[in-house]
Amino acid sequence: MVLISDPFAVVNEIKTIHSLLEEGLSLLHIRKPDFSELEMAQFVHQIKLEFRDQLVLHNHHYLAEDFGISRFHFSEKERKNDSVFPARFPKPCRYKCESISTSTHSIEDFNSLENDFDYAFLSPVFKSISKENYLLKTDLFEALKSRRNYKTKVIALGGIESENIQKTLENGFDDVALLGTIWNNENPVKQFKLCQKIVLSYLQLQV
Repeated sequence: MVLISDPFAVVNEIKTIHSLLEEGLSLLHIRKPDFSELEMAQFVHQIKLEFRDQLVLHNHHYLAEDFGISRFHFSEKERKNDSVFPARFPKPCRYKCESISTSTHSIEDFNSLENDFDYAFLSPVFKSISKENYLLKTDLFEALKSRRNYKTKVIALGGIESENIQKTLENGFDDVALLGTIWNNENPVKQFKLCQKIVLSYLQLQV
């Protein structure tokens, strides 16, 4: 299960991040599109060293080496504007890169990904919780039946919450990414634990 940071400032954000990671959050995508390089450095610096390996940078990738981060995410725009892999990756990524992820918005886009990507978000699966006008145009459950790319894990994003996690996994997604259901909740940690329990229960049934 993946968590994406709120793009905007959140009250007690670092404290909440630490609590979520301590509760077993495997990956935290740091997506702060308006952050300057200094703001990003200050933000990451507050996160405990023991959790740095679980952080994924969405921008200012060149800060990675300084903070011991080896996971990188590239937006759809970044991926499509540059065609050469892996030469376009920042130096830290070429030096030590544990995983690379990207964003997609159609099954055709996902199927066409090269093998460089360990996983990719496919969205929106449901009406977004965090973006008012981010509506689904395609039934991604139906679209996923046309999946041909099995080398890249497909992660469901968009409107994912406790009520629909099991349905999402049952319909072919490898995992889910949370955003609004956590950061818009008055008790983010409690909500995370609920979502986590649903995912783990589903996975146990598959064994």
